[in-house]
Amino acid sequence: MEFVVLVKQVPDTTEVKIDPKTGTLIRDGVPSILNPFDQFALEEALRLREKIKDKIETNVTVISMGPPQAKSAIMKCLALGADKGILLSDRAFAGADTWATSYTLAEAVKKLGKYDIVFCGQQAIDGDTAQVGPEVAQLLGIPQITYVDSILDFQNGKLTARSLTDDGYRIIEAKLPVLLTCSTPSSFEPSNPSMASILKANKKPFLTWTADDLGGDKSRFGLSGSPTQVSRVYSPPVRGKGVVYKENIEEAVKKVVEGIMEKKVI
Repeated sequence: MEFVVLVKQVPDTTEVKIDPKTGTLIRDGVPSILNPFDQFALEEALRLREKIKDKIETNVTVISMGPPQAKSAIMKCLALGADKGILLSDRAFAGADTWATSYTLAEAVKKLGKYDIVFCGQQAIDGDTAQVGPEVAQLLGIPQITYVDSILDFQNGKLTARSLTDDGYRIIEAKLPVLLTCSTPSSFEPSNPSMASILKANKKPFLTWTADDLGGDKSRFGLSGSPTQVSRVYSPPVRGKGVVYKENIEEAVKKVVEGIMEKKVI
């Protein structure tokens, strides 16, 4: 079987700063990391491979789109246990919004030829749109299960997963091929590869594909294929201090109502 994991290298959000003049993220000097949601998706793929290894031989291929330095995120995935890494890197991909990114990733998955399960993180921590996974599924024409925090069963060409909702969870079954977007549970602790695994990763297959390698409609790559653009990124305004009422509940409610009436909120 073939598992495909889509990952992204993102800036460490604890270090992100915004240029007050341009309203864009300052990336210079900001460390980059493997998107945490994507690492959970990868580890979920590796756990499933381990679970079925006695019955089915499975390959795990990691794909990422980004500049050459994004190779480091793929190398971490290889050190964690993935079998093969592919970096989509070309100036033609620059400036892509979620739709153009999804198209590029979908073309890469198609180029692989065979895929049974596509794993994605729920979202990237630098954009938080949660759009790429579902869009890739749409472009591939396959079913999807979103907000997956665990895979419960896998047999007879079907997968059963637990999908989180606002008020609980759902148990969903889908036929293969299928795309999963994985939501990191609170109990998840990211694995760190050993030095031996890091050295072994350097010997695993790694490819770089350009726009020419992918084929497809080049007008749908990058900025030219992006119907949306981010005009500005900014921090939310700082809220003023609230008022705390320490009286009994009746007096506190009375003062809250008086305050609302005074400000003519109602």
